[in-house]
Amino acid sequence: MSNLKNKKAIITGGGRGLGKATALAFAKEGINVAITGRNETVLKETVAEIKSLGVTAIYSVFDVGDYKAVKSSIKTIIDTLGGVDILVNNAGIAAIGSFVEMPVEQWTQTIQTNVMGMYYVTKEVLPYLLEKNEGDIFNVASTAGLNGNPNVSAYSASKFAVIGMSESLMKEVRKNNIRVITLTPSTIETDMTIELGIASEGSEENVLQPEDFAELIVAGLKLPRRAMLKSAALWSTNP
Repeated sequence: MSNLKNKKAIITGGGRGLGKATALAFAKEGINVAITGRNETVLKETVAEIKSLGVTAIYSVFDVGDYKAVKSSIKTIIDTLGGVDILVNNAGIAAIGSFVEMPVEQWTQTIQTNVMGMYYVTKEVLPYLLEKNEGDIFNVASTAGLNGNPNVSAYSASKFAVIGMSESLMKEVRKNNIRVITLTPSTIETDMTIELGIASEGSEENVLQPEDFAELIVAGLKLPRRAMLKSAALWSTNP
């Protein structure tokens, strides 16, 4: 079991939901954390929680879909942390609407954030991992990237793309002792799924919680370096 103390992690979309739960789980393992997002107030509050667990925590405000902002911000984050060992590509958006009725701009923005955003962040972090010949990248996809469903064409298309990109990168960098893990969780109770009407607040007994997701990531990190969790689909035991 690998010792994670003093590792350094970047989590996109880390202010709430899956990203926040993962950041707090990392802090409990002694991992220093940088979280990113677009809401500075939320990021500040989460960083305060992370710091209370005795680790270094910083935040950076930017949109992952803006490459210029990503390039500048990632460099600043890594300079401030003093390096990077782990990347969790969690930032993403979702929208529900029929293929015809969804505005082109909304469809495009979903792809820009969920696919290009993940590409931009990974492109800027990866050289540091290649230089040290070690690292872990977790790419958050979805069961929507395994099967299409009505009225989620943009989100589903973006997550299919994430899975393809993630698996291709995994095969490319395995020789560099870098593990790329694709995660395809089913519905998890987060602010986003509640806002979309997919999950309801207070449904802990029936719907996966962000903390369940975070436990899976920590477990993947603790595997011996010779072992890699290539992909994992997290489901609730309640149908």
